[in-house]
Amino acid sequence: MPAATLSNSDLSRSLSFRLALSASAQVRRYAIFGLLLLMLVGFGFAEPAFWTLGNAMSVLQAVSVVAILGIGVTVTMAVAGFDLSIGAIAASSVMVASYSMVVWGNGALASMAAVLVLGVVVGLANALLIVKLKVPDLLATLATMFLLGGLQLIPTAGRSISSGLILPNGSAANGVFSPDFLALGRASLGGVVPVPVVILAVLAVLFHLLTEHTRTGRLLFATGGNELAARLAGAPTARLKVLAYVISASLAAIGGAVIAARVGRGDVSSGSSLLMDAVAASLIGYAVLDARRPNVAGTVVGAIFVGVLLNGLTMLNAPYYTQDFVKGAVLVGALAMTYGLSRRN
Repeated sequence: MPAATLSNSDLSRSLSFRLALSASAQVRRYAIFGLLLLMLVGFGFAEPAFWTLGNAMSVLQAVSVVAILGIGVTVTMAVAGFDLSIGAIAASSVMVASYSMVVWGNGALASMAAVLVLGVVVGLANALLIVKLKVPDLLATLATMFLLGGLQLIPTAGRSISSGLILPNGSAANGVFSPDFLALGRASLGGVVPVPVVILAVLAVLFHLLTEHTRTGRLLFATGGNELAARLAGAPTARLKVLAYVISASLAAIGGAVIAARVGRGDVSSGSSLLMDAVAASLIGYAVLDARRPNVAGTVVGAIFVGVLLNGLTMLNAPYYTQDFVKGAVLVGALAMTYGLSRRN
């Protein structure tokens, strides 16, 4: 009889422990969405204008470029890599698109083609350094970042590009931005949904399907998980890593084109903060649905999460210089929630 009582007690404790683990797992899985809901409710009550459709579209438009670049970072993380050059690629794309139209007089299609070529070329250059020359990814992309950061300033002697720009040779650039190109950053579908949001939605769906529901996506994660084992199993790991860096650079170039279309000039300071924002979105994505790995959907949610937070603080007149601290605090909290709680349990 005592033995039976002890057994029932042990069974009860085991069941309680499992329920506690399950509850903790559910908390981790949906915590980001719970916090996002709390922010939406709290900011909405504090400032009713926060809940307007116009403000919602403004938030999505503001985070669209960060999310696009974050998707590229996510793909390189899938192969256990990291691309520090995305901000410089985006900034260089702004300058290339602007130079193409203002100085060379090209139209929207030619300028967009030049931007995409830049992305592919830089992606291949990064892949050459990392895959063929075995340079560590952080060092290779850091070098590319500095190279592009200086190169983009040379054609205009460090000046921003706009109509009437005086070039180093003394001539004036009298070209203008194509209206079709400007539509990428300024137009809206139905007068409601900004085109950058549509571009983000299309790219997010495309790369979510690629990474989560195709053989190529599974091989990307297999390469990142154990490159040697993946190669021995027949996976073309070198080509997969090249693909990842080309995708990352191309998405950064697209993000740069959207920035150029939005501001209508080649601003030399464009893209200065994009790297850290995109990385933050990608890392916050680890906590979305308790994924604990790079994932495109999580990256987009992470970008929106930070965008909603900063938009709400701005509407409440919080000092602008607190924004970086807030982003850092959110990132620390997301990572602590993802890894700290999982280790403890």
